[in-house]
Amino acid sequence: MSAHAAGEFVRWKKPEISVDESLAEELGRRFEIDLCEGLLRAAPGNLLALMVVGHLYTHCGRHRDALRIDRRLAELRPVDPIVRYNLACSYSHLDRLDDAFAALDTAIELGYRDFDFLEQDPDLENLRRDPRFEPFLDERRERRANDPGEGE
Repeated sequence: MSAHAAGEFVRWKKPEISVDESLAEELGRRFEIDLCEGLLRAAPGNLLALMVVGHLYTHCGRHRDALRIDRRLAELRPVDPIVRYNLACSYSHLDRLDDAFAALDTAIELGYRDFDFLEQDPDLENLRRDPRFEPFLDERRERRANDPGEGE
């Protein structure tokens, strides 16, 4: 052990820690999921926690879990077009295309209007591959154009 004179400080150099960014992001998502799941155990109807955890499940590829959450949100917010859009995305991820079309149709009927986004949203990729998608979208756009209450 070495002795130091009074007033002399030993300088400690903080070590540099290398962190894999993708690992850090994954750990952050796991933490957020655990937090939301804990909130939902305490308050099952917490809309914000449901929305956040549904998004996180989708982002992590936990599509069955995301669908469970999106169905719950559709029960709690039956006339919310974004909730129905997200439900369509969950069905699309699971290749439940008939259900995805039905949910997307409901979202549009309830007021969802971002057609440009849905044409490129990766969550709807499976739906866009279906030959029914273009005619479906064309019909909804035409309906919107012919509705005097709608404006672009």
